Amino acid sequence: MKITYKNSKVDLTTTNLTTLYTCPNATTAVVSSILVSNDSSSQDTITVSITDAATAVFSIYKLESVGAVSSKELLTRTFVVKENEILKVQAATADRLHVVASYMEVE
Repeated sequence: MKITYKNSKVDLTTTNLTTLYTCPNATTAVVSSILVSNDSSSQDTITVSITDAATAVFSIYKLESVGAVSSKELLTRTFVVKENEILKVQAATADRLHVVASYMEVE
């Protein structure tokens, strides 16, 4: 069993649904942190979802508030992303939010 610690980062420059992480084939990821930073002087919201291998979409956070000029840790517990599942994020407003996910991949 090979374990690799990684992170993925996105700057949400649009309000489009944006891929934060795709779990590779023959791999399981344990996500320990999803940190959102708001560099705007206005509050904003973020939506986080996971798409499974069959393309079904599951909401993890819907319009989660992130205060002005602040950071917020979204996770209170770890969660698992299975092979070919996709973690996606979407900002309510462009050019305000940055997202960093920390995880370990187990092959």
